[in-house]
Amino acid sequence: MLDQLIEFDRSLLLYLNNLGSSTWDGFWLIVTNKRTFIPLYIVLLYLMAKRLTTRGIVILVLSIAGMILFTDQTTNLFKFTFERLRPCAQDGILEFIRQGKCGGYGFFSGHSSNSMATAIFTGLMLRPVYKKLIYIMIMWSIVVAYSRIYLGLHYPLDIVCGLSFGLLAGYLFYTIFSRLNARFVKVQ
Repeated sequence: MLDQLIEFDRSLLLYLNNLGSSTWDGFWLIVTNKRTFIPLYIVLLYLMAKRLTTRGIVILVLSIAGMILFTDQTTNLFKFTFERLRPCAQDGILEFIRQGKCGGYGFFSGHSSNSMATAIFTGLMLRPVYKKLIYIMIMWSIVVAYSRIYLGLHYPLDIVCGLSFGLLAGYLFYTIFSRLNARFVKVQ
């Protein structure tokens, strides 16, 4: 059963990765670059903070920092526990895929988990004002996650597990923020 899942994951990677063309390589390299979305993060932070008190902003920043730390370190724990090589580092696969800069282990995807955690947290935070933003953020996260397959840096299963973990982490830290904010911030 596990062998069949791994073979399906490999075949799906080869199929999805080979849908691309050199025309699109530059675009997907931009999408996968962590620095590309810094302006988006600044805008989202501003939108979340503008309706909060000073104490609420501190709780928000601490919640976001905790979410990033938790998501990133849990991802690393999984990577170093399972030690699954990235597709771009495996003979028999790397010859057949387009690849980005390769290194380290791949299960599960940090880009996927972090982007989905961000999408869920900000989508829930801004839901009272921007009702459809969460759907846009989830689509953004899926595009970021797909960039990892396109570049041959992760298997689809790495992506699905990363997105799932990110969904849970984003919801968990939104809940933590909400409870701390309700407890320590008086409504004005």
